[in-house]
Amino acid sequence: MLDLLKEIILNFQELILSTGVPRRIEFASIPGKATVCMGVRRSGKSTFMLQLMQHLLAAGVSRQNILHLSFFDDRLHQLQHQGLAIILEAYFALYPEKKNKEKIYCFFDEIQIIPGWELFIERLMRTEKCEVYITGSSAHMLSKEIATQMRGRALSWEMFPFSFREFLDFKAIDSEGSFSTQKRLIIQKAFTEYWQAGGFPEVVGLPHQLRIKVHQEYFNAMLFRDLVERHDIAHPKAVIDLAHWLVDNTACQYSINKLTGYLQSLGHKVPKAAVANYLKWYEDAYVFFSVHIFDASLARTNNNPKKIYCIDHALVTSINSGILVNSGHLLENLVYIALRRTSPDIFYFKTKTGKEVDFIVQNVDRSRLLIQVCESLLDAKTRQREVDALLDAMSELKLEKGIIVTRVEEEQLEFYDGKIDVIPAWRFLLDFAKEPPNI
Repeated sequence: MLDLLKEIILNFQELILSTGVPRRIEFASIPGKATVCMGVRRSGKSTFMLQLMQHLLAAGVSRQNILHLSFFDDRLHQLQHQGLAIILEAYFALYPEKKNKEKIYCFFDEIQIIPGWELFIERLMRTEKCEVYITGSSAHMLSKEIATQMRGRALSWEMFPFSFREFLDFKAIDSEGSFSTQKRLIIQKAFTEYWQAGGFPEVVGLPHQLRIKVHQEYFNAMLFRDLVERHDIAHPKAVIDLAHWLVDNTACQYSINKLTGYLQSLGHKVPKAAVANYLKWYEDAYVFFSVHIFDASLARTNNNPKKIYCIDHALVTSINSGILVNSGHLLENLVYIALRRTSPDIFYFKTKTGKEVDFIVQNVDRSRLLIQVCESLLDAKTRQREVDALLDAMSELKLEKGIIVTRVEEEQLEFYDGKIDVIPAWRFLLDFAKEPPNI
């Protein structure tokens, strides 16, 4: 096993790194803490690790000082029985002069497959001069749980599918600076592609039917490996049926009672507690996200209906049951994921008169941002409804500004006690990514 590890280490050091499109993540490591990259399957975590390696090489770090192992490699299966200490033995057998002299950069993909990995990482950081980077999303343990397992000895970063700005980077379209008429038209055309393809890196540029097939394979892997297999669910059909209901009802409200009743109507004998667990597991795997009502009372927050969103709006269109998904709901999902990239503290708001605003974002500095999503304001009744709800919420929260995100419309509405910016989705995605969360 020792000789095999040496061979794997040396072979990787000779590889040309396939780094893809640089991700726009404000990333930093802290001495003494392992860095954990968390996120949904196929969002680009492993590629991001390669980008970090490339950055180290560009900064002058020797290739020999980078140790990379992917524990999905079948050749490393014996480590499940032998333990991980032999990794250091193999590395320092190759480079004995580096031990305690030079910093070693350790990148471990899916290390959670190996029992006792936590103690190995802890000892590695405590006894060796090194930086440690970990990714993971498998049936054995999700990346979010890896961070939890490290008990304060890790710094976690979330990885989502491509943002719109990253999508533009992939297409080699300049999204910085001011927008000329031509540049604006190019970006708007690219947004139409992003709207259809979504953000999973592997599907960008694929033909429509092939993209649907890949999305469906992703979705099945998420459900079976990250939920059914991992949690050893006795009745997987209930998890699958619930997931498809959530896809079909993206951006809609739900309650545990409603979901339980739906599953029972299909013949599944599942209690409410099981349904609550399913929803938690979906979120742990970054497949679905639940948004609560904004309320100072925890009891009212828990008792009110919640809203459901999916990791990727185009995944919804590929998975839905064939019923035409409301495009306004897809737009709302798109906006939610853009918000979720910057903060998990996202709620929906209901005014005292029962009017609803899609999102209220609680910023780190305790300031708040109200965002309404509406595909179009051309219809007078729709315009009145959306504007009135936002104005009432602004009044109750004593905010002078609100935002309405549309597909294409853009204007600024002035009122005696505040203003509402109507912003097309493409511009919102770029502006919000550039200066979150105060546009």
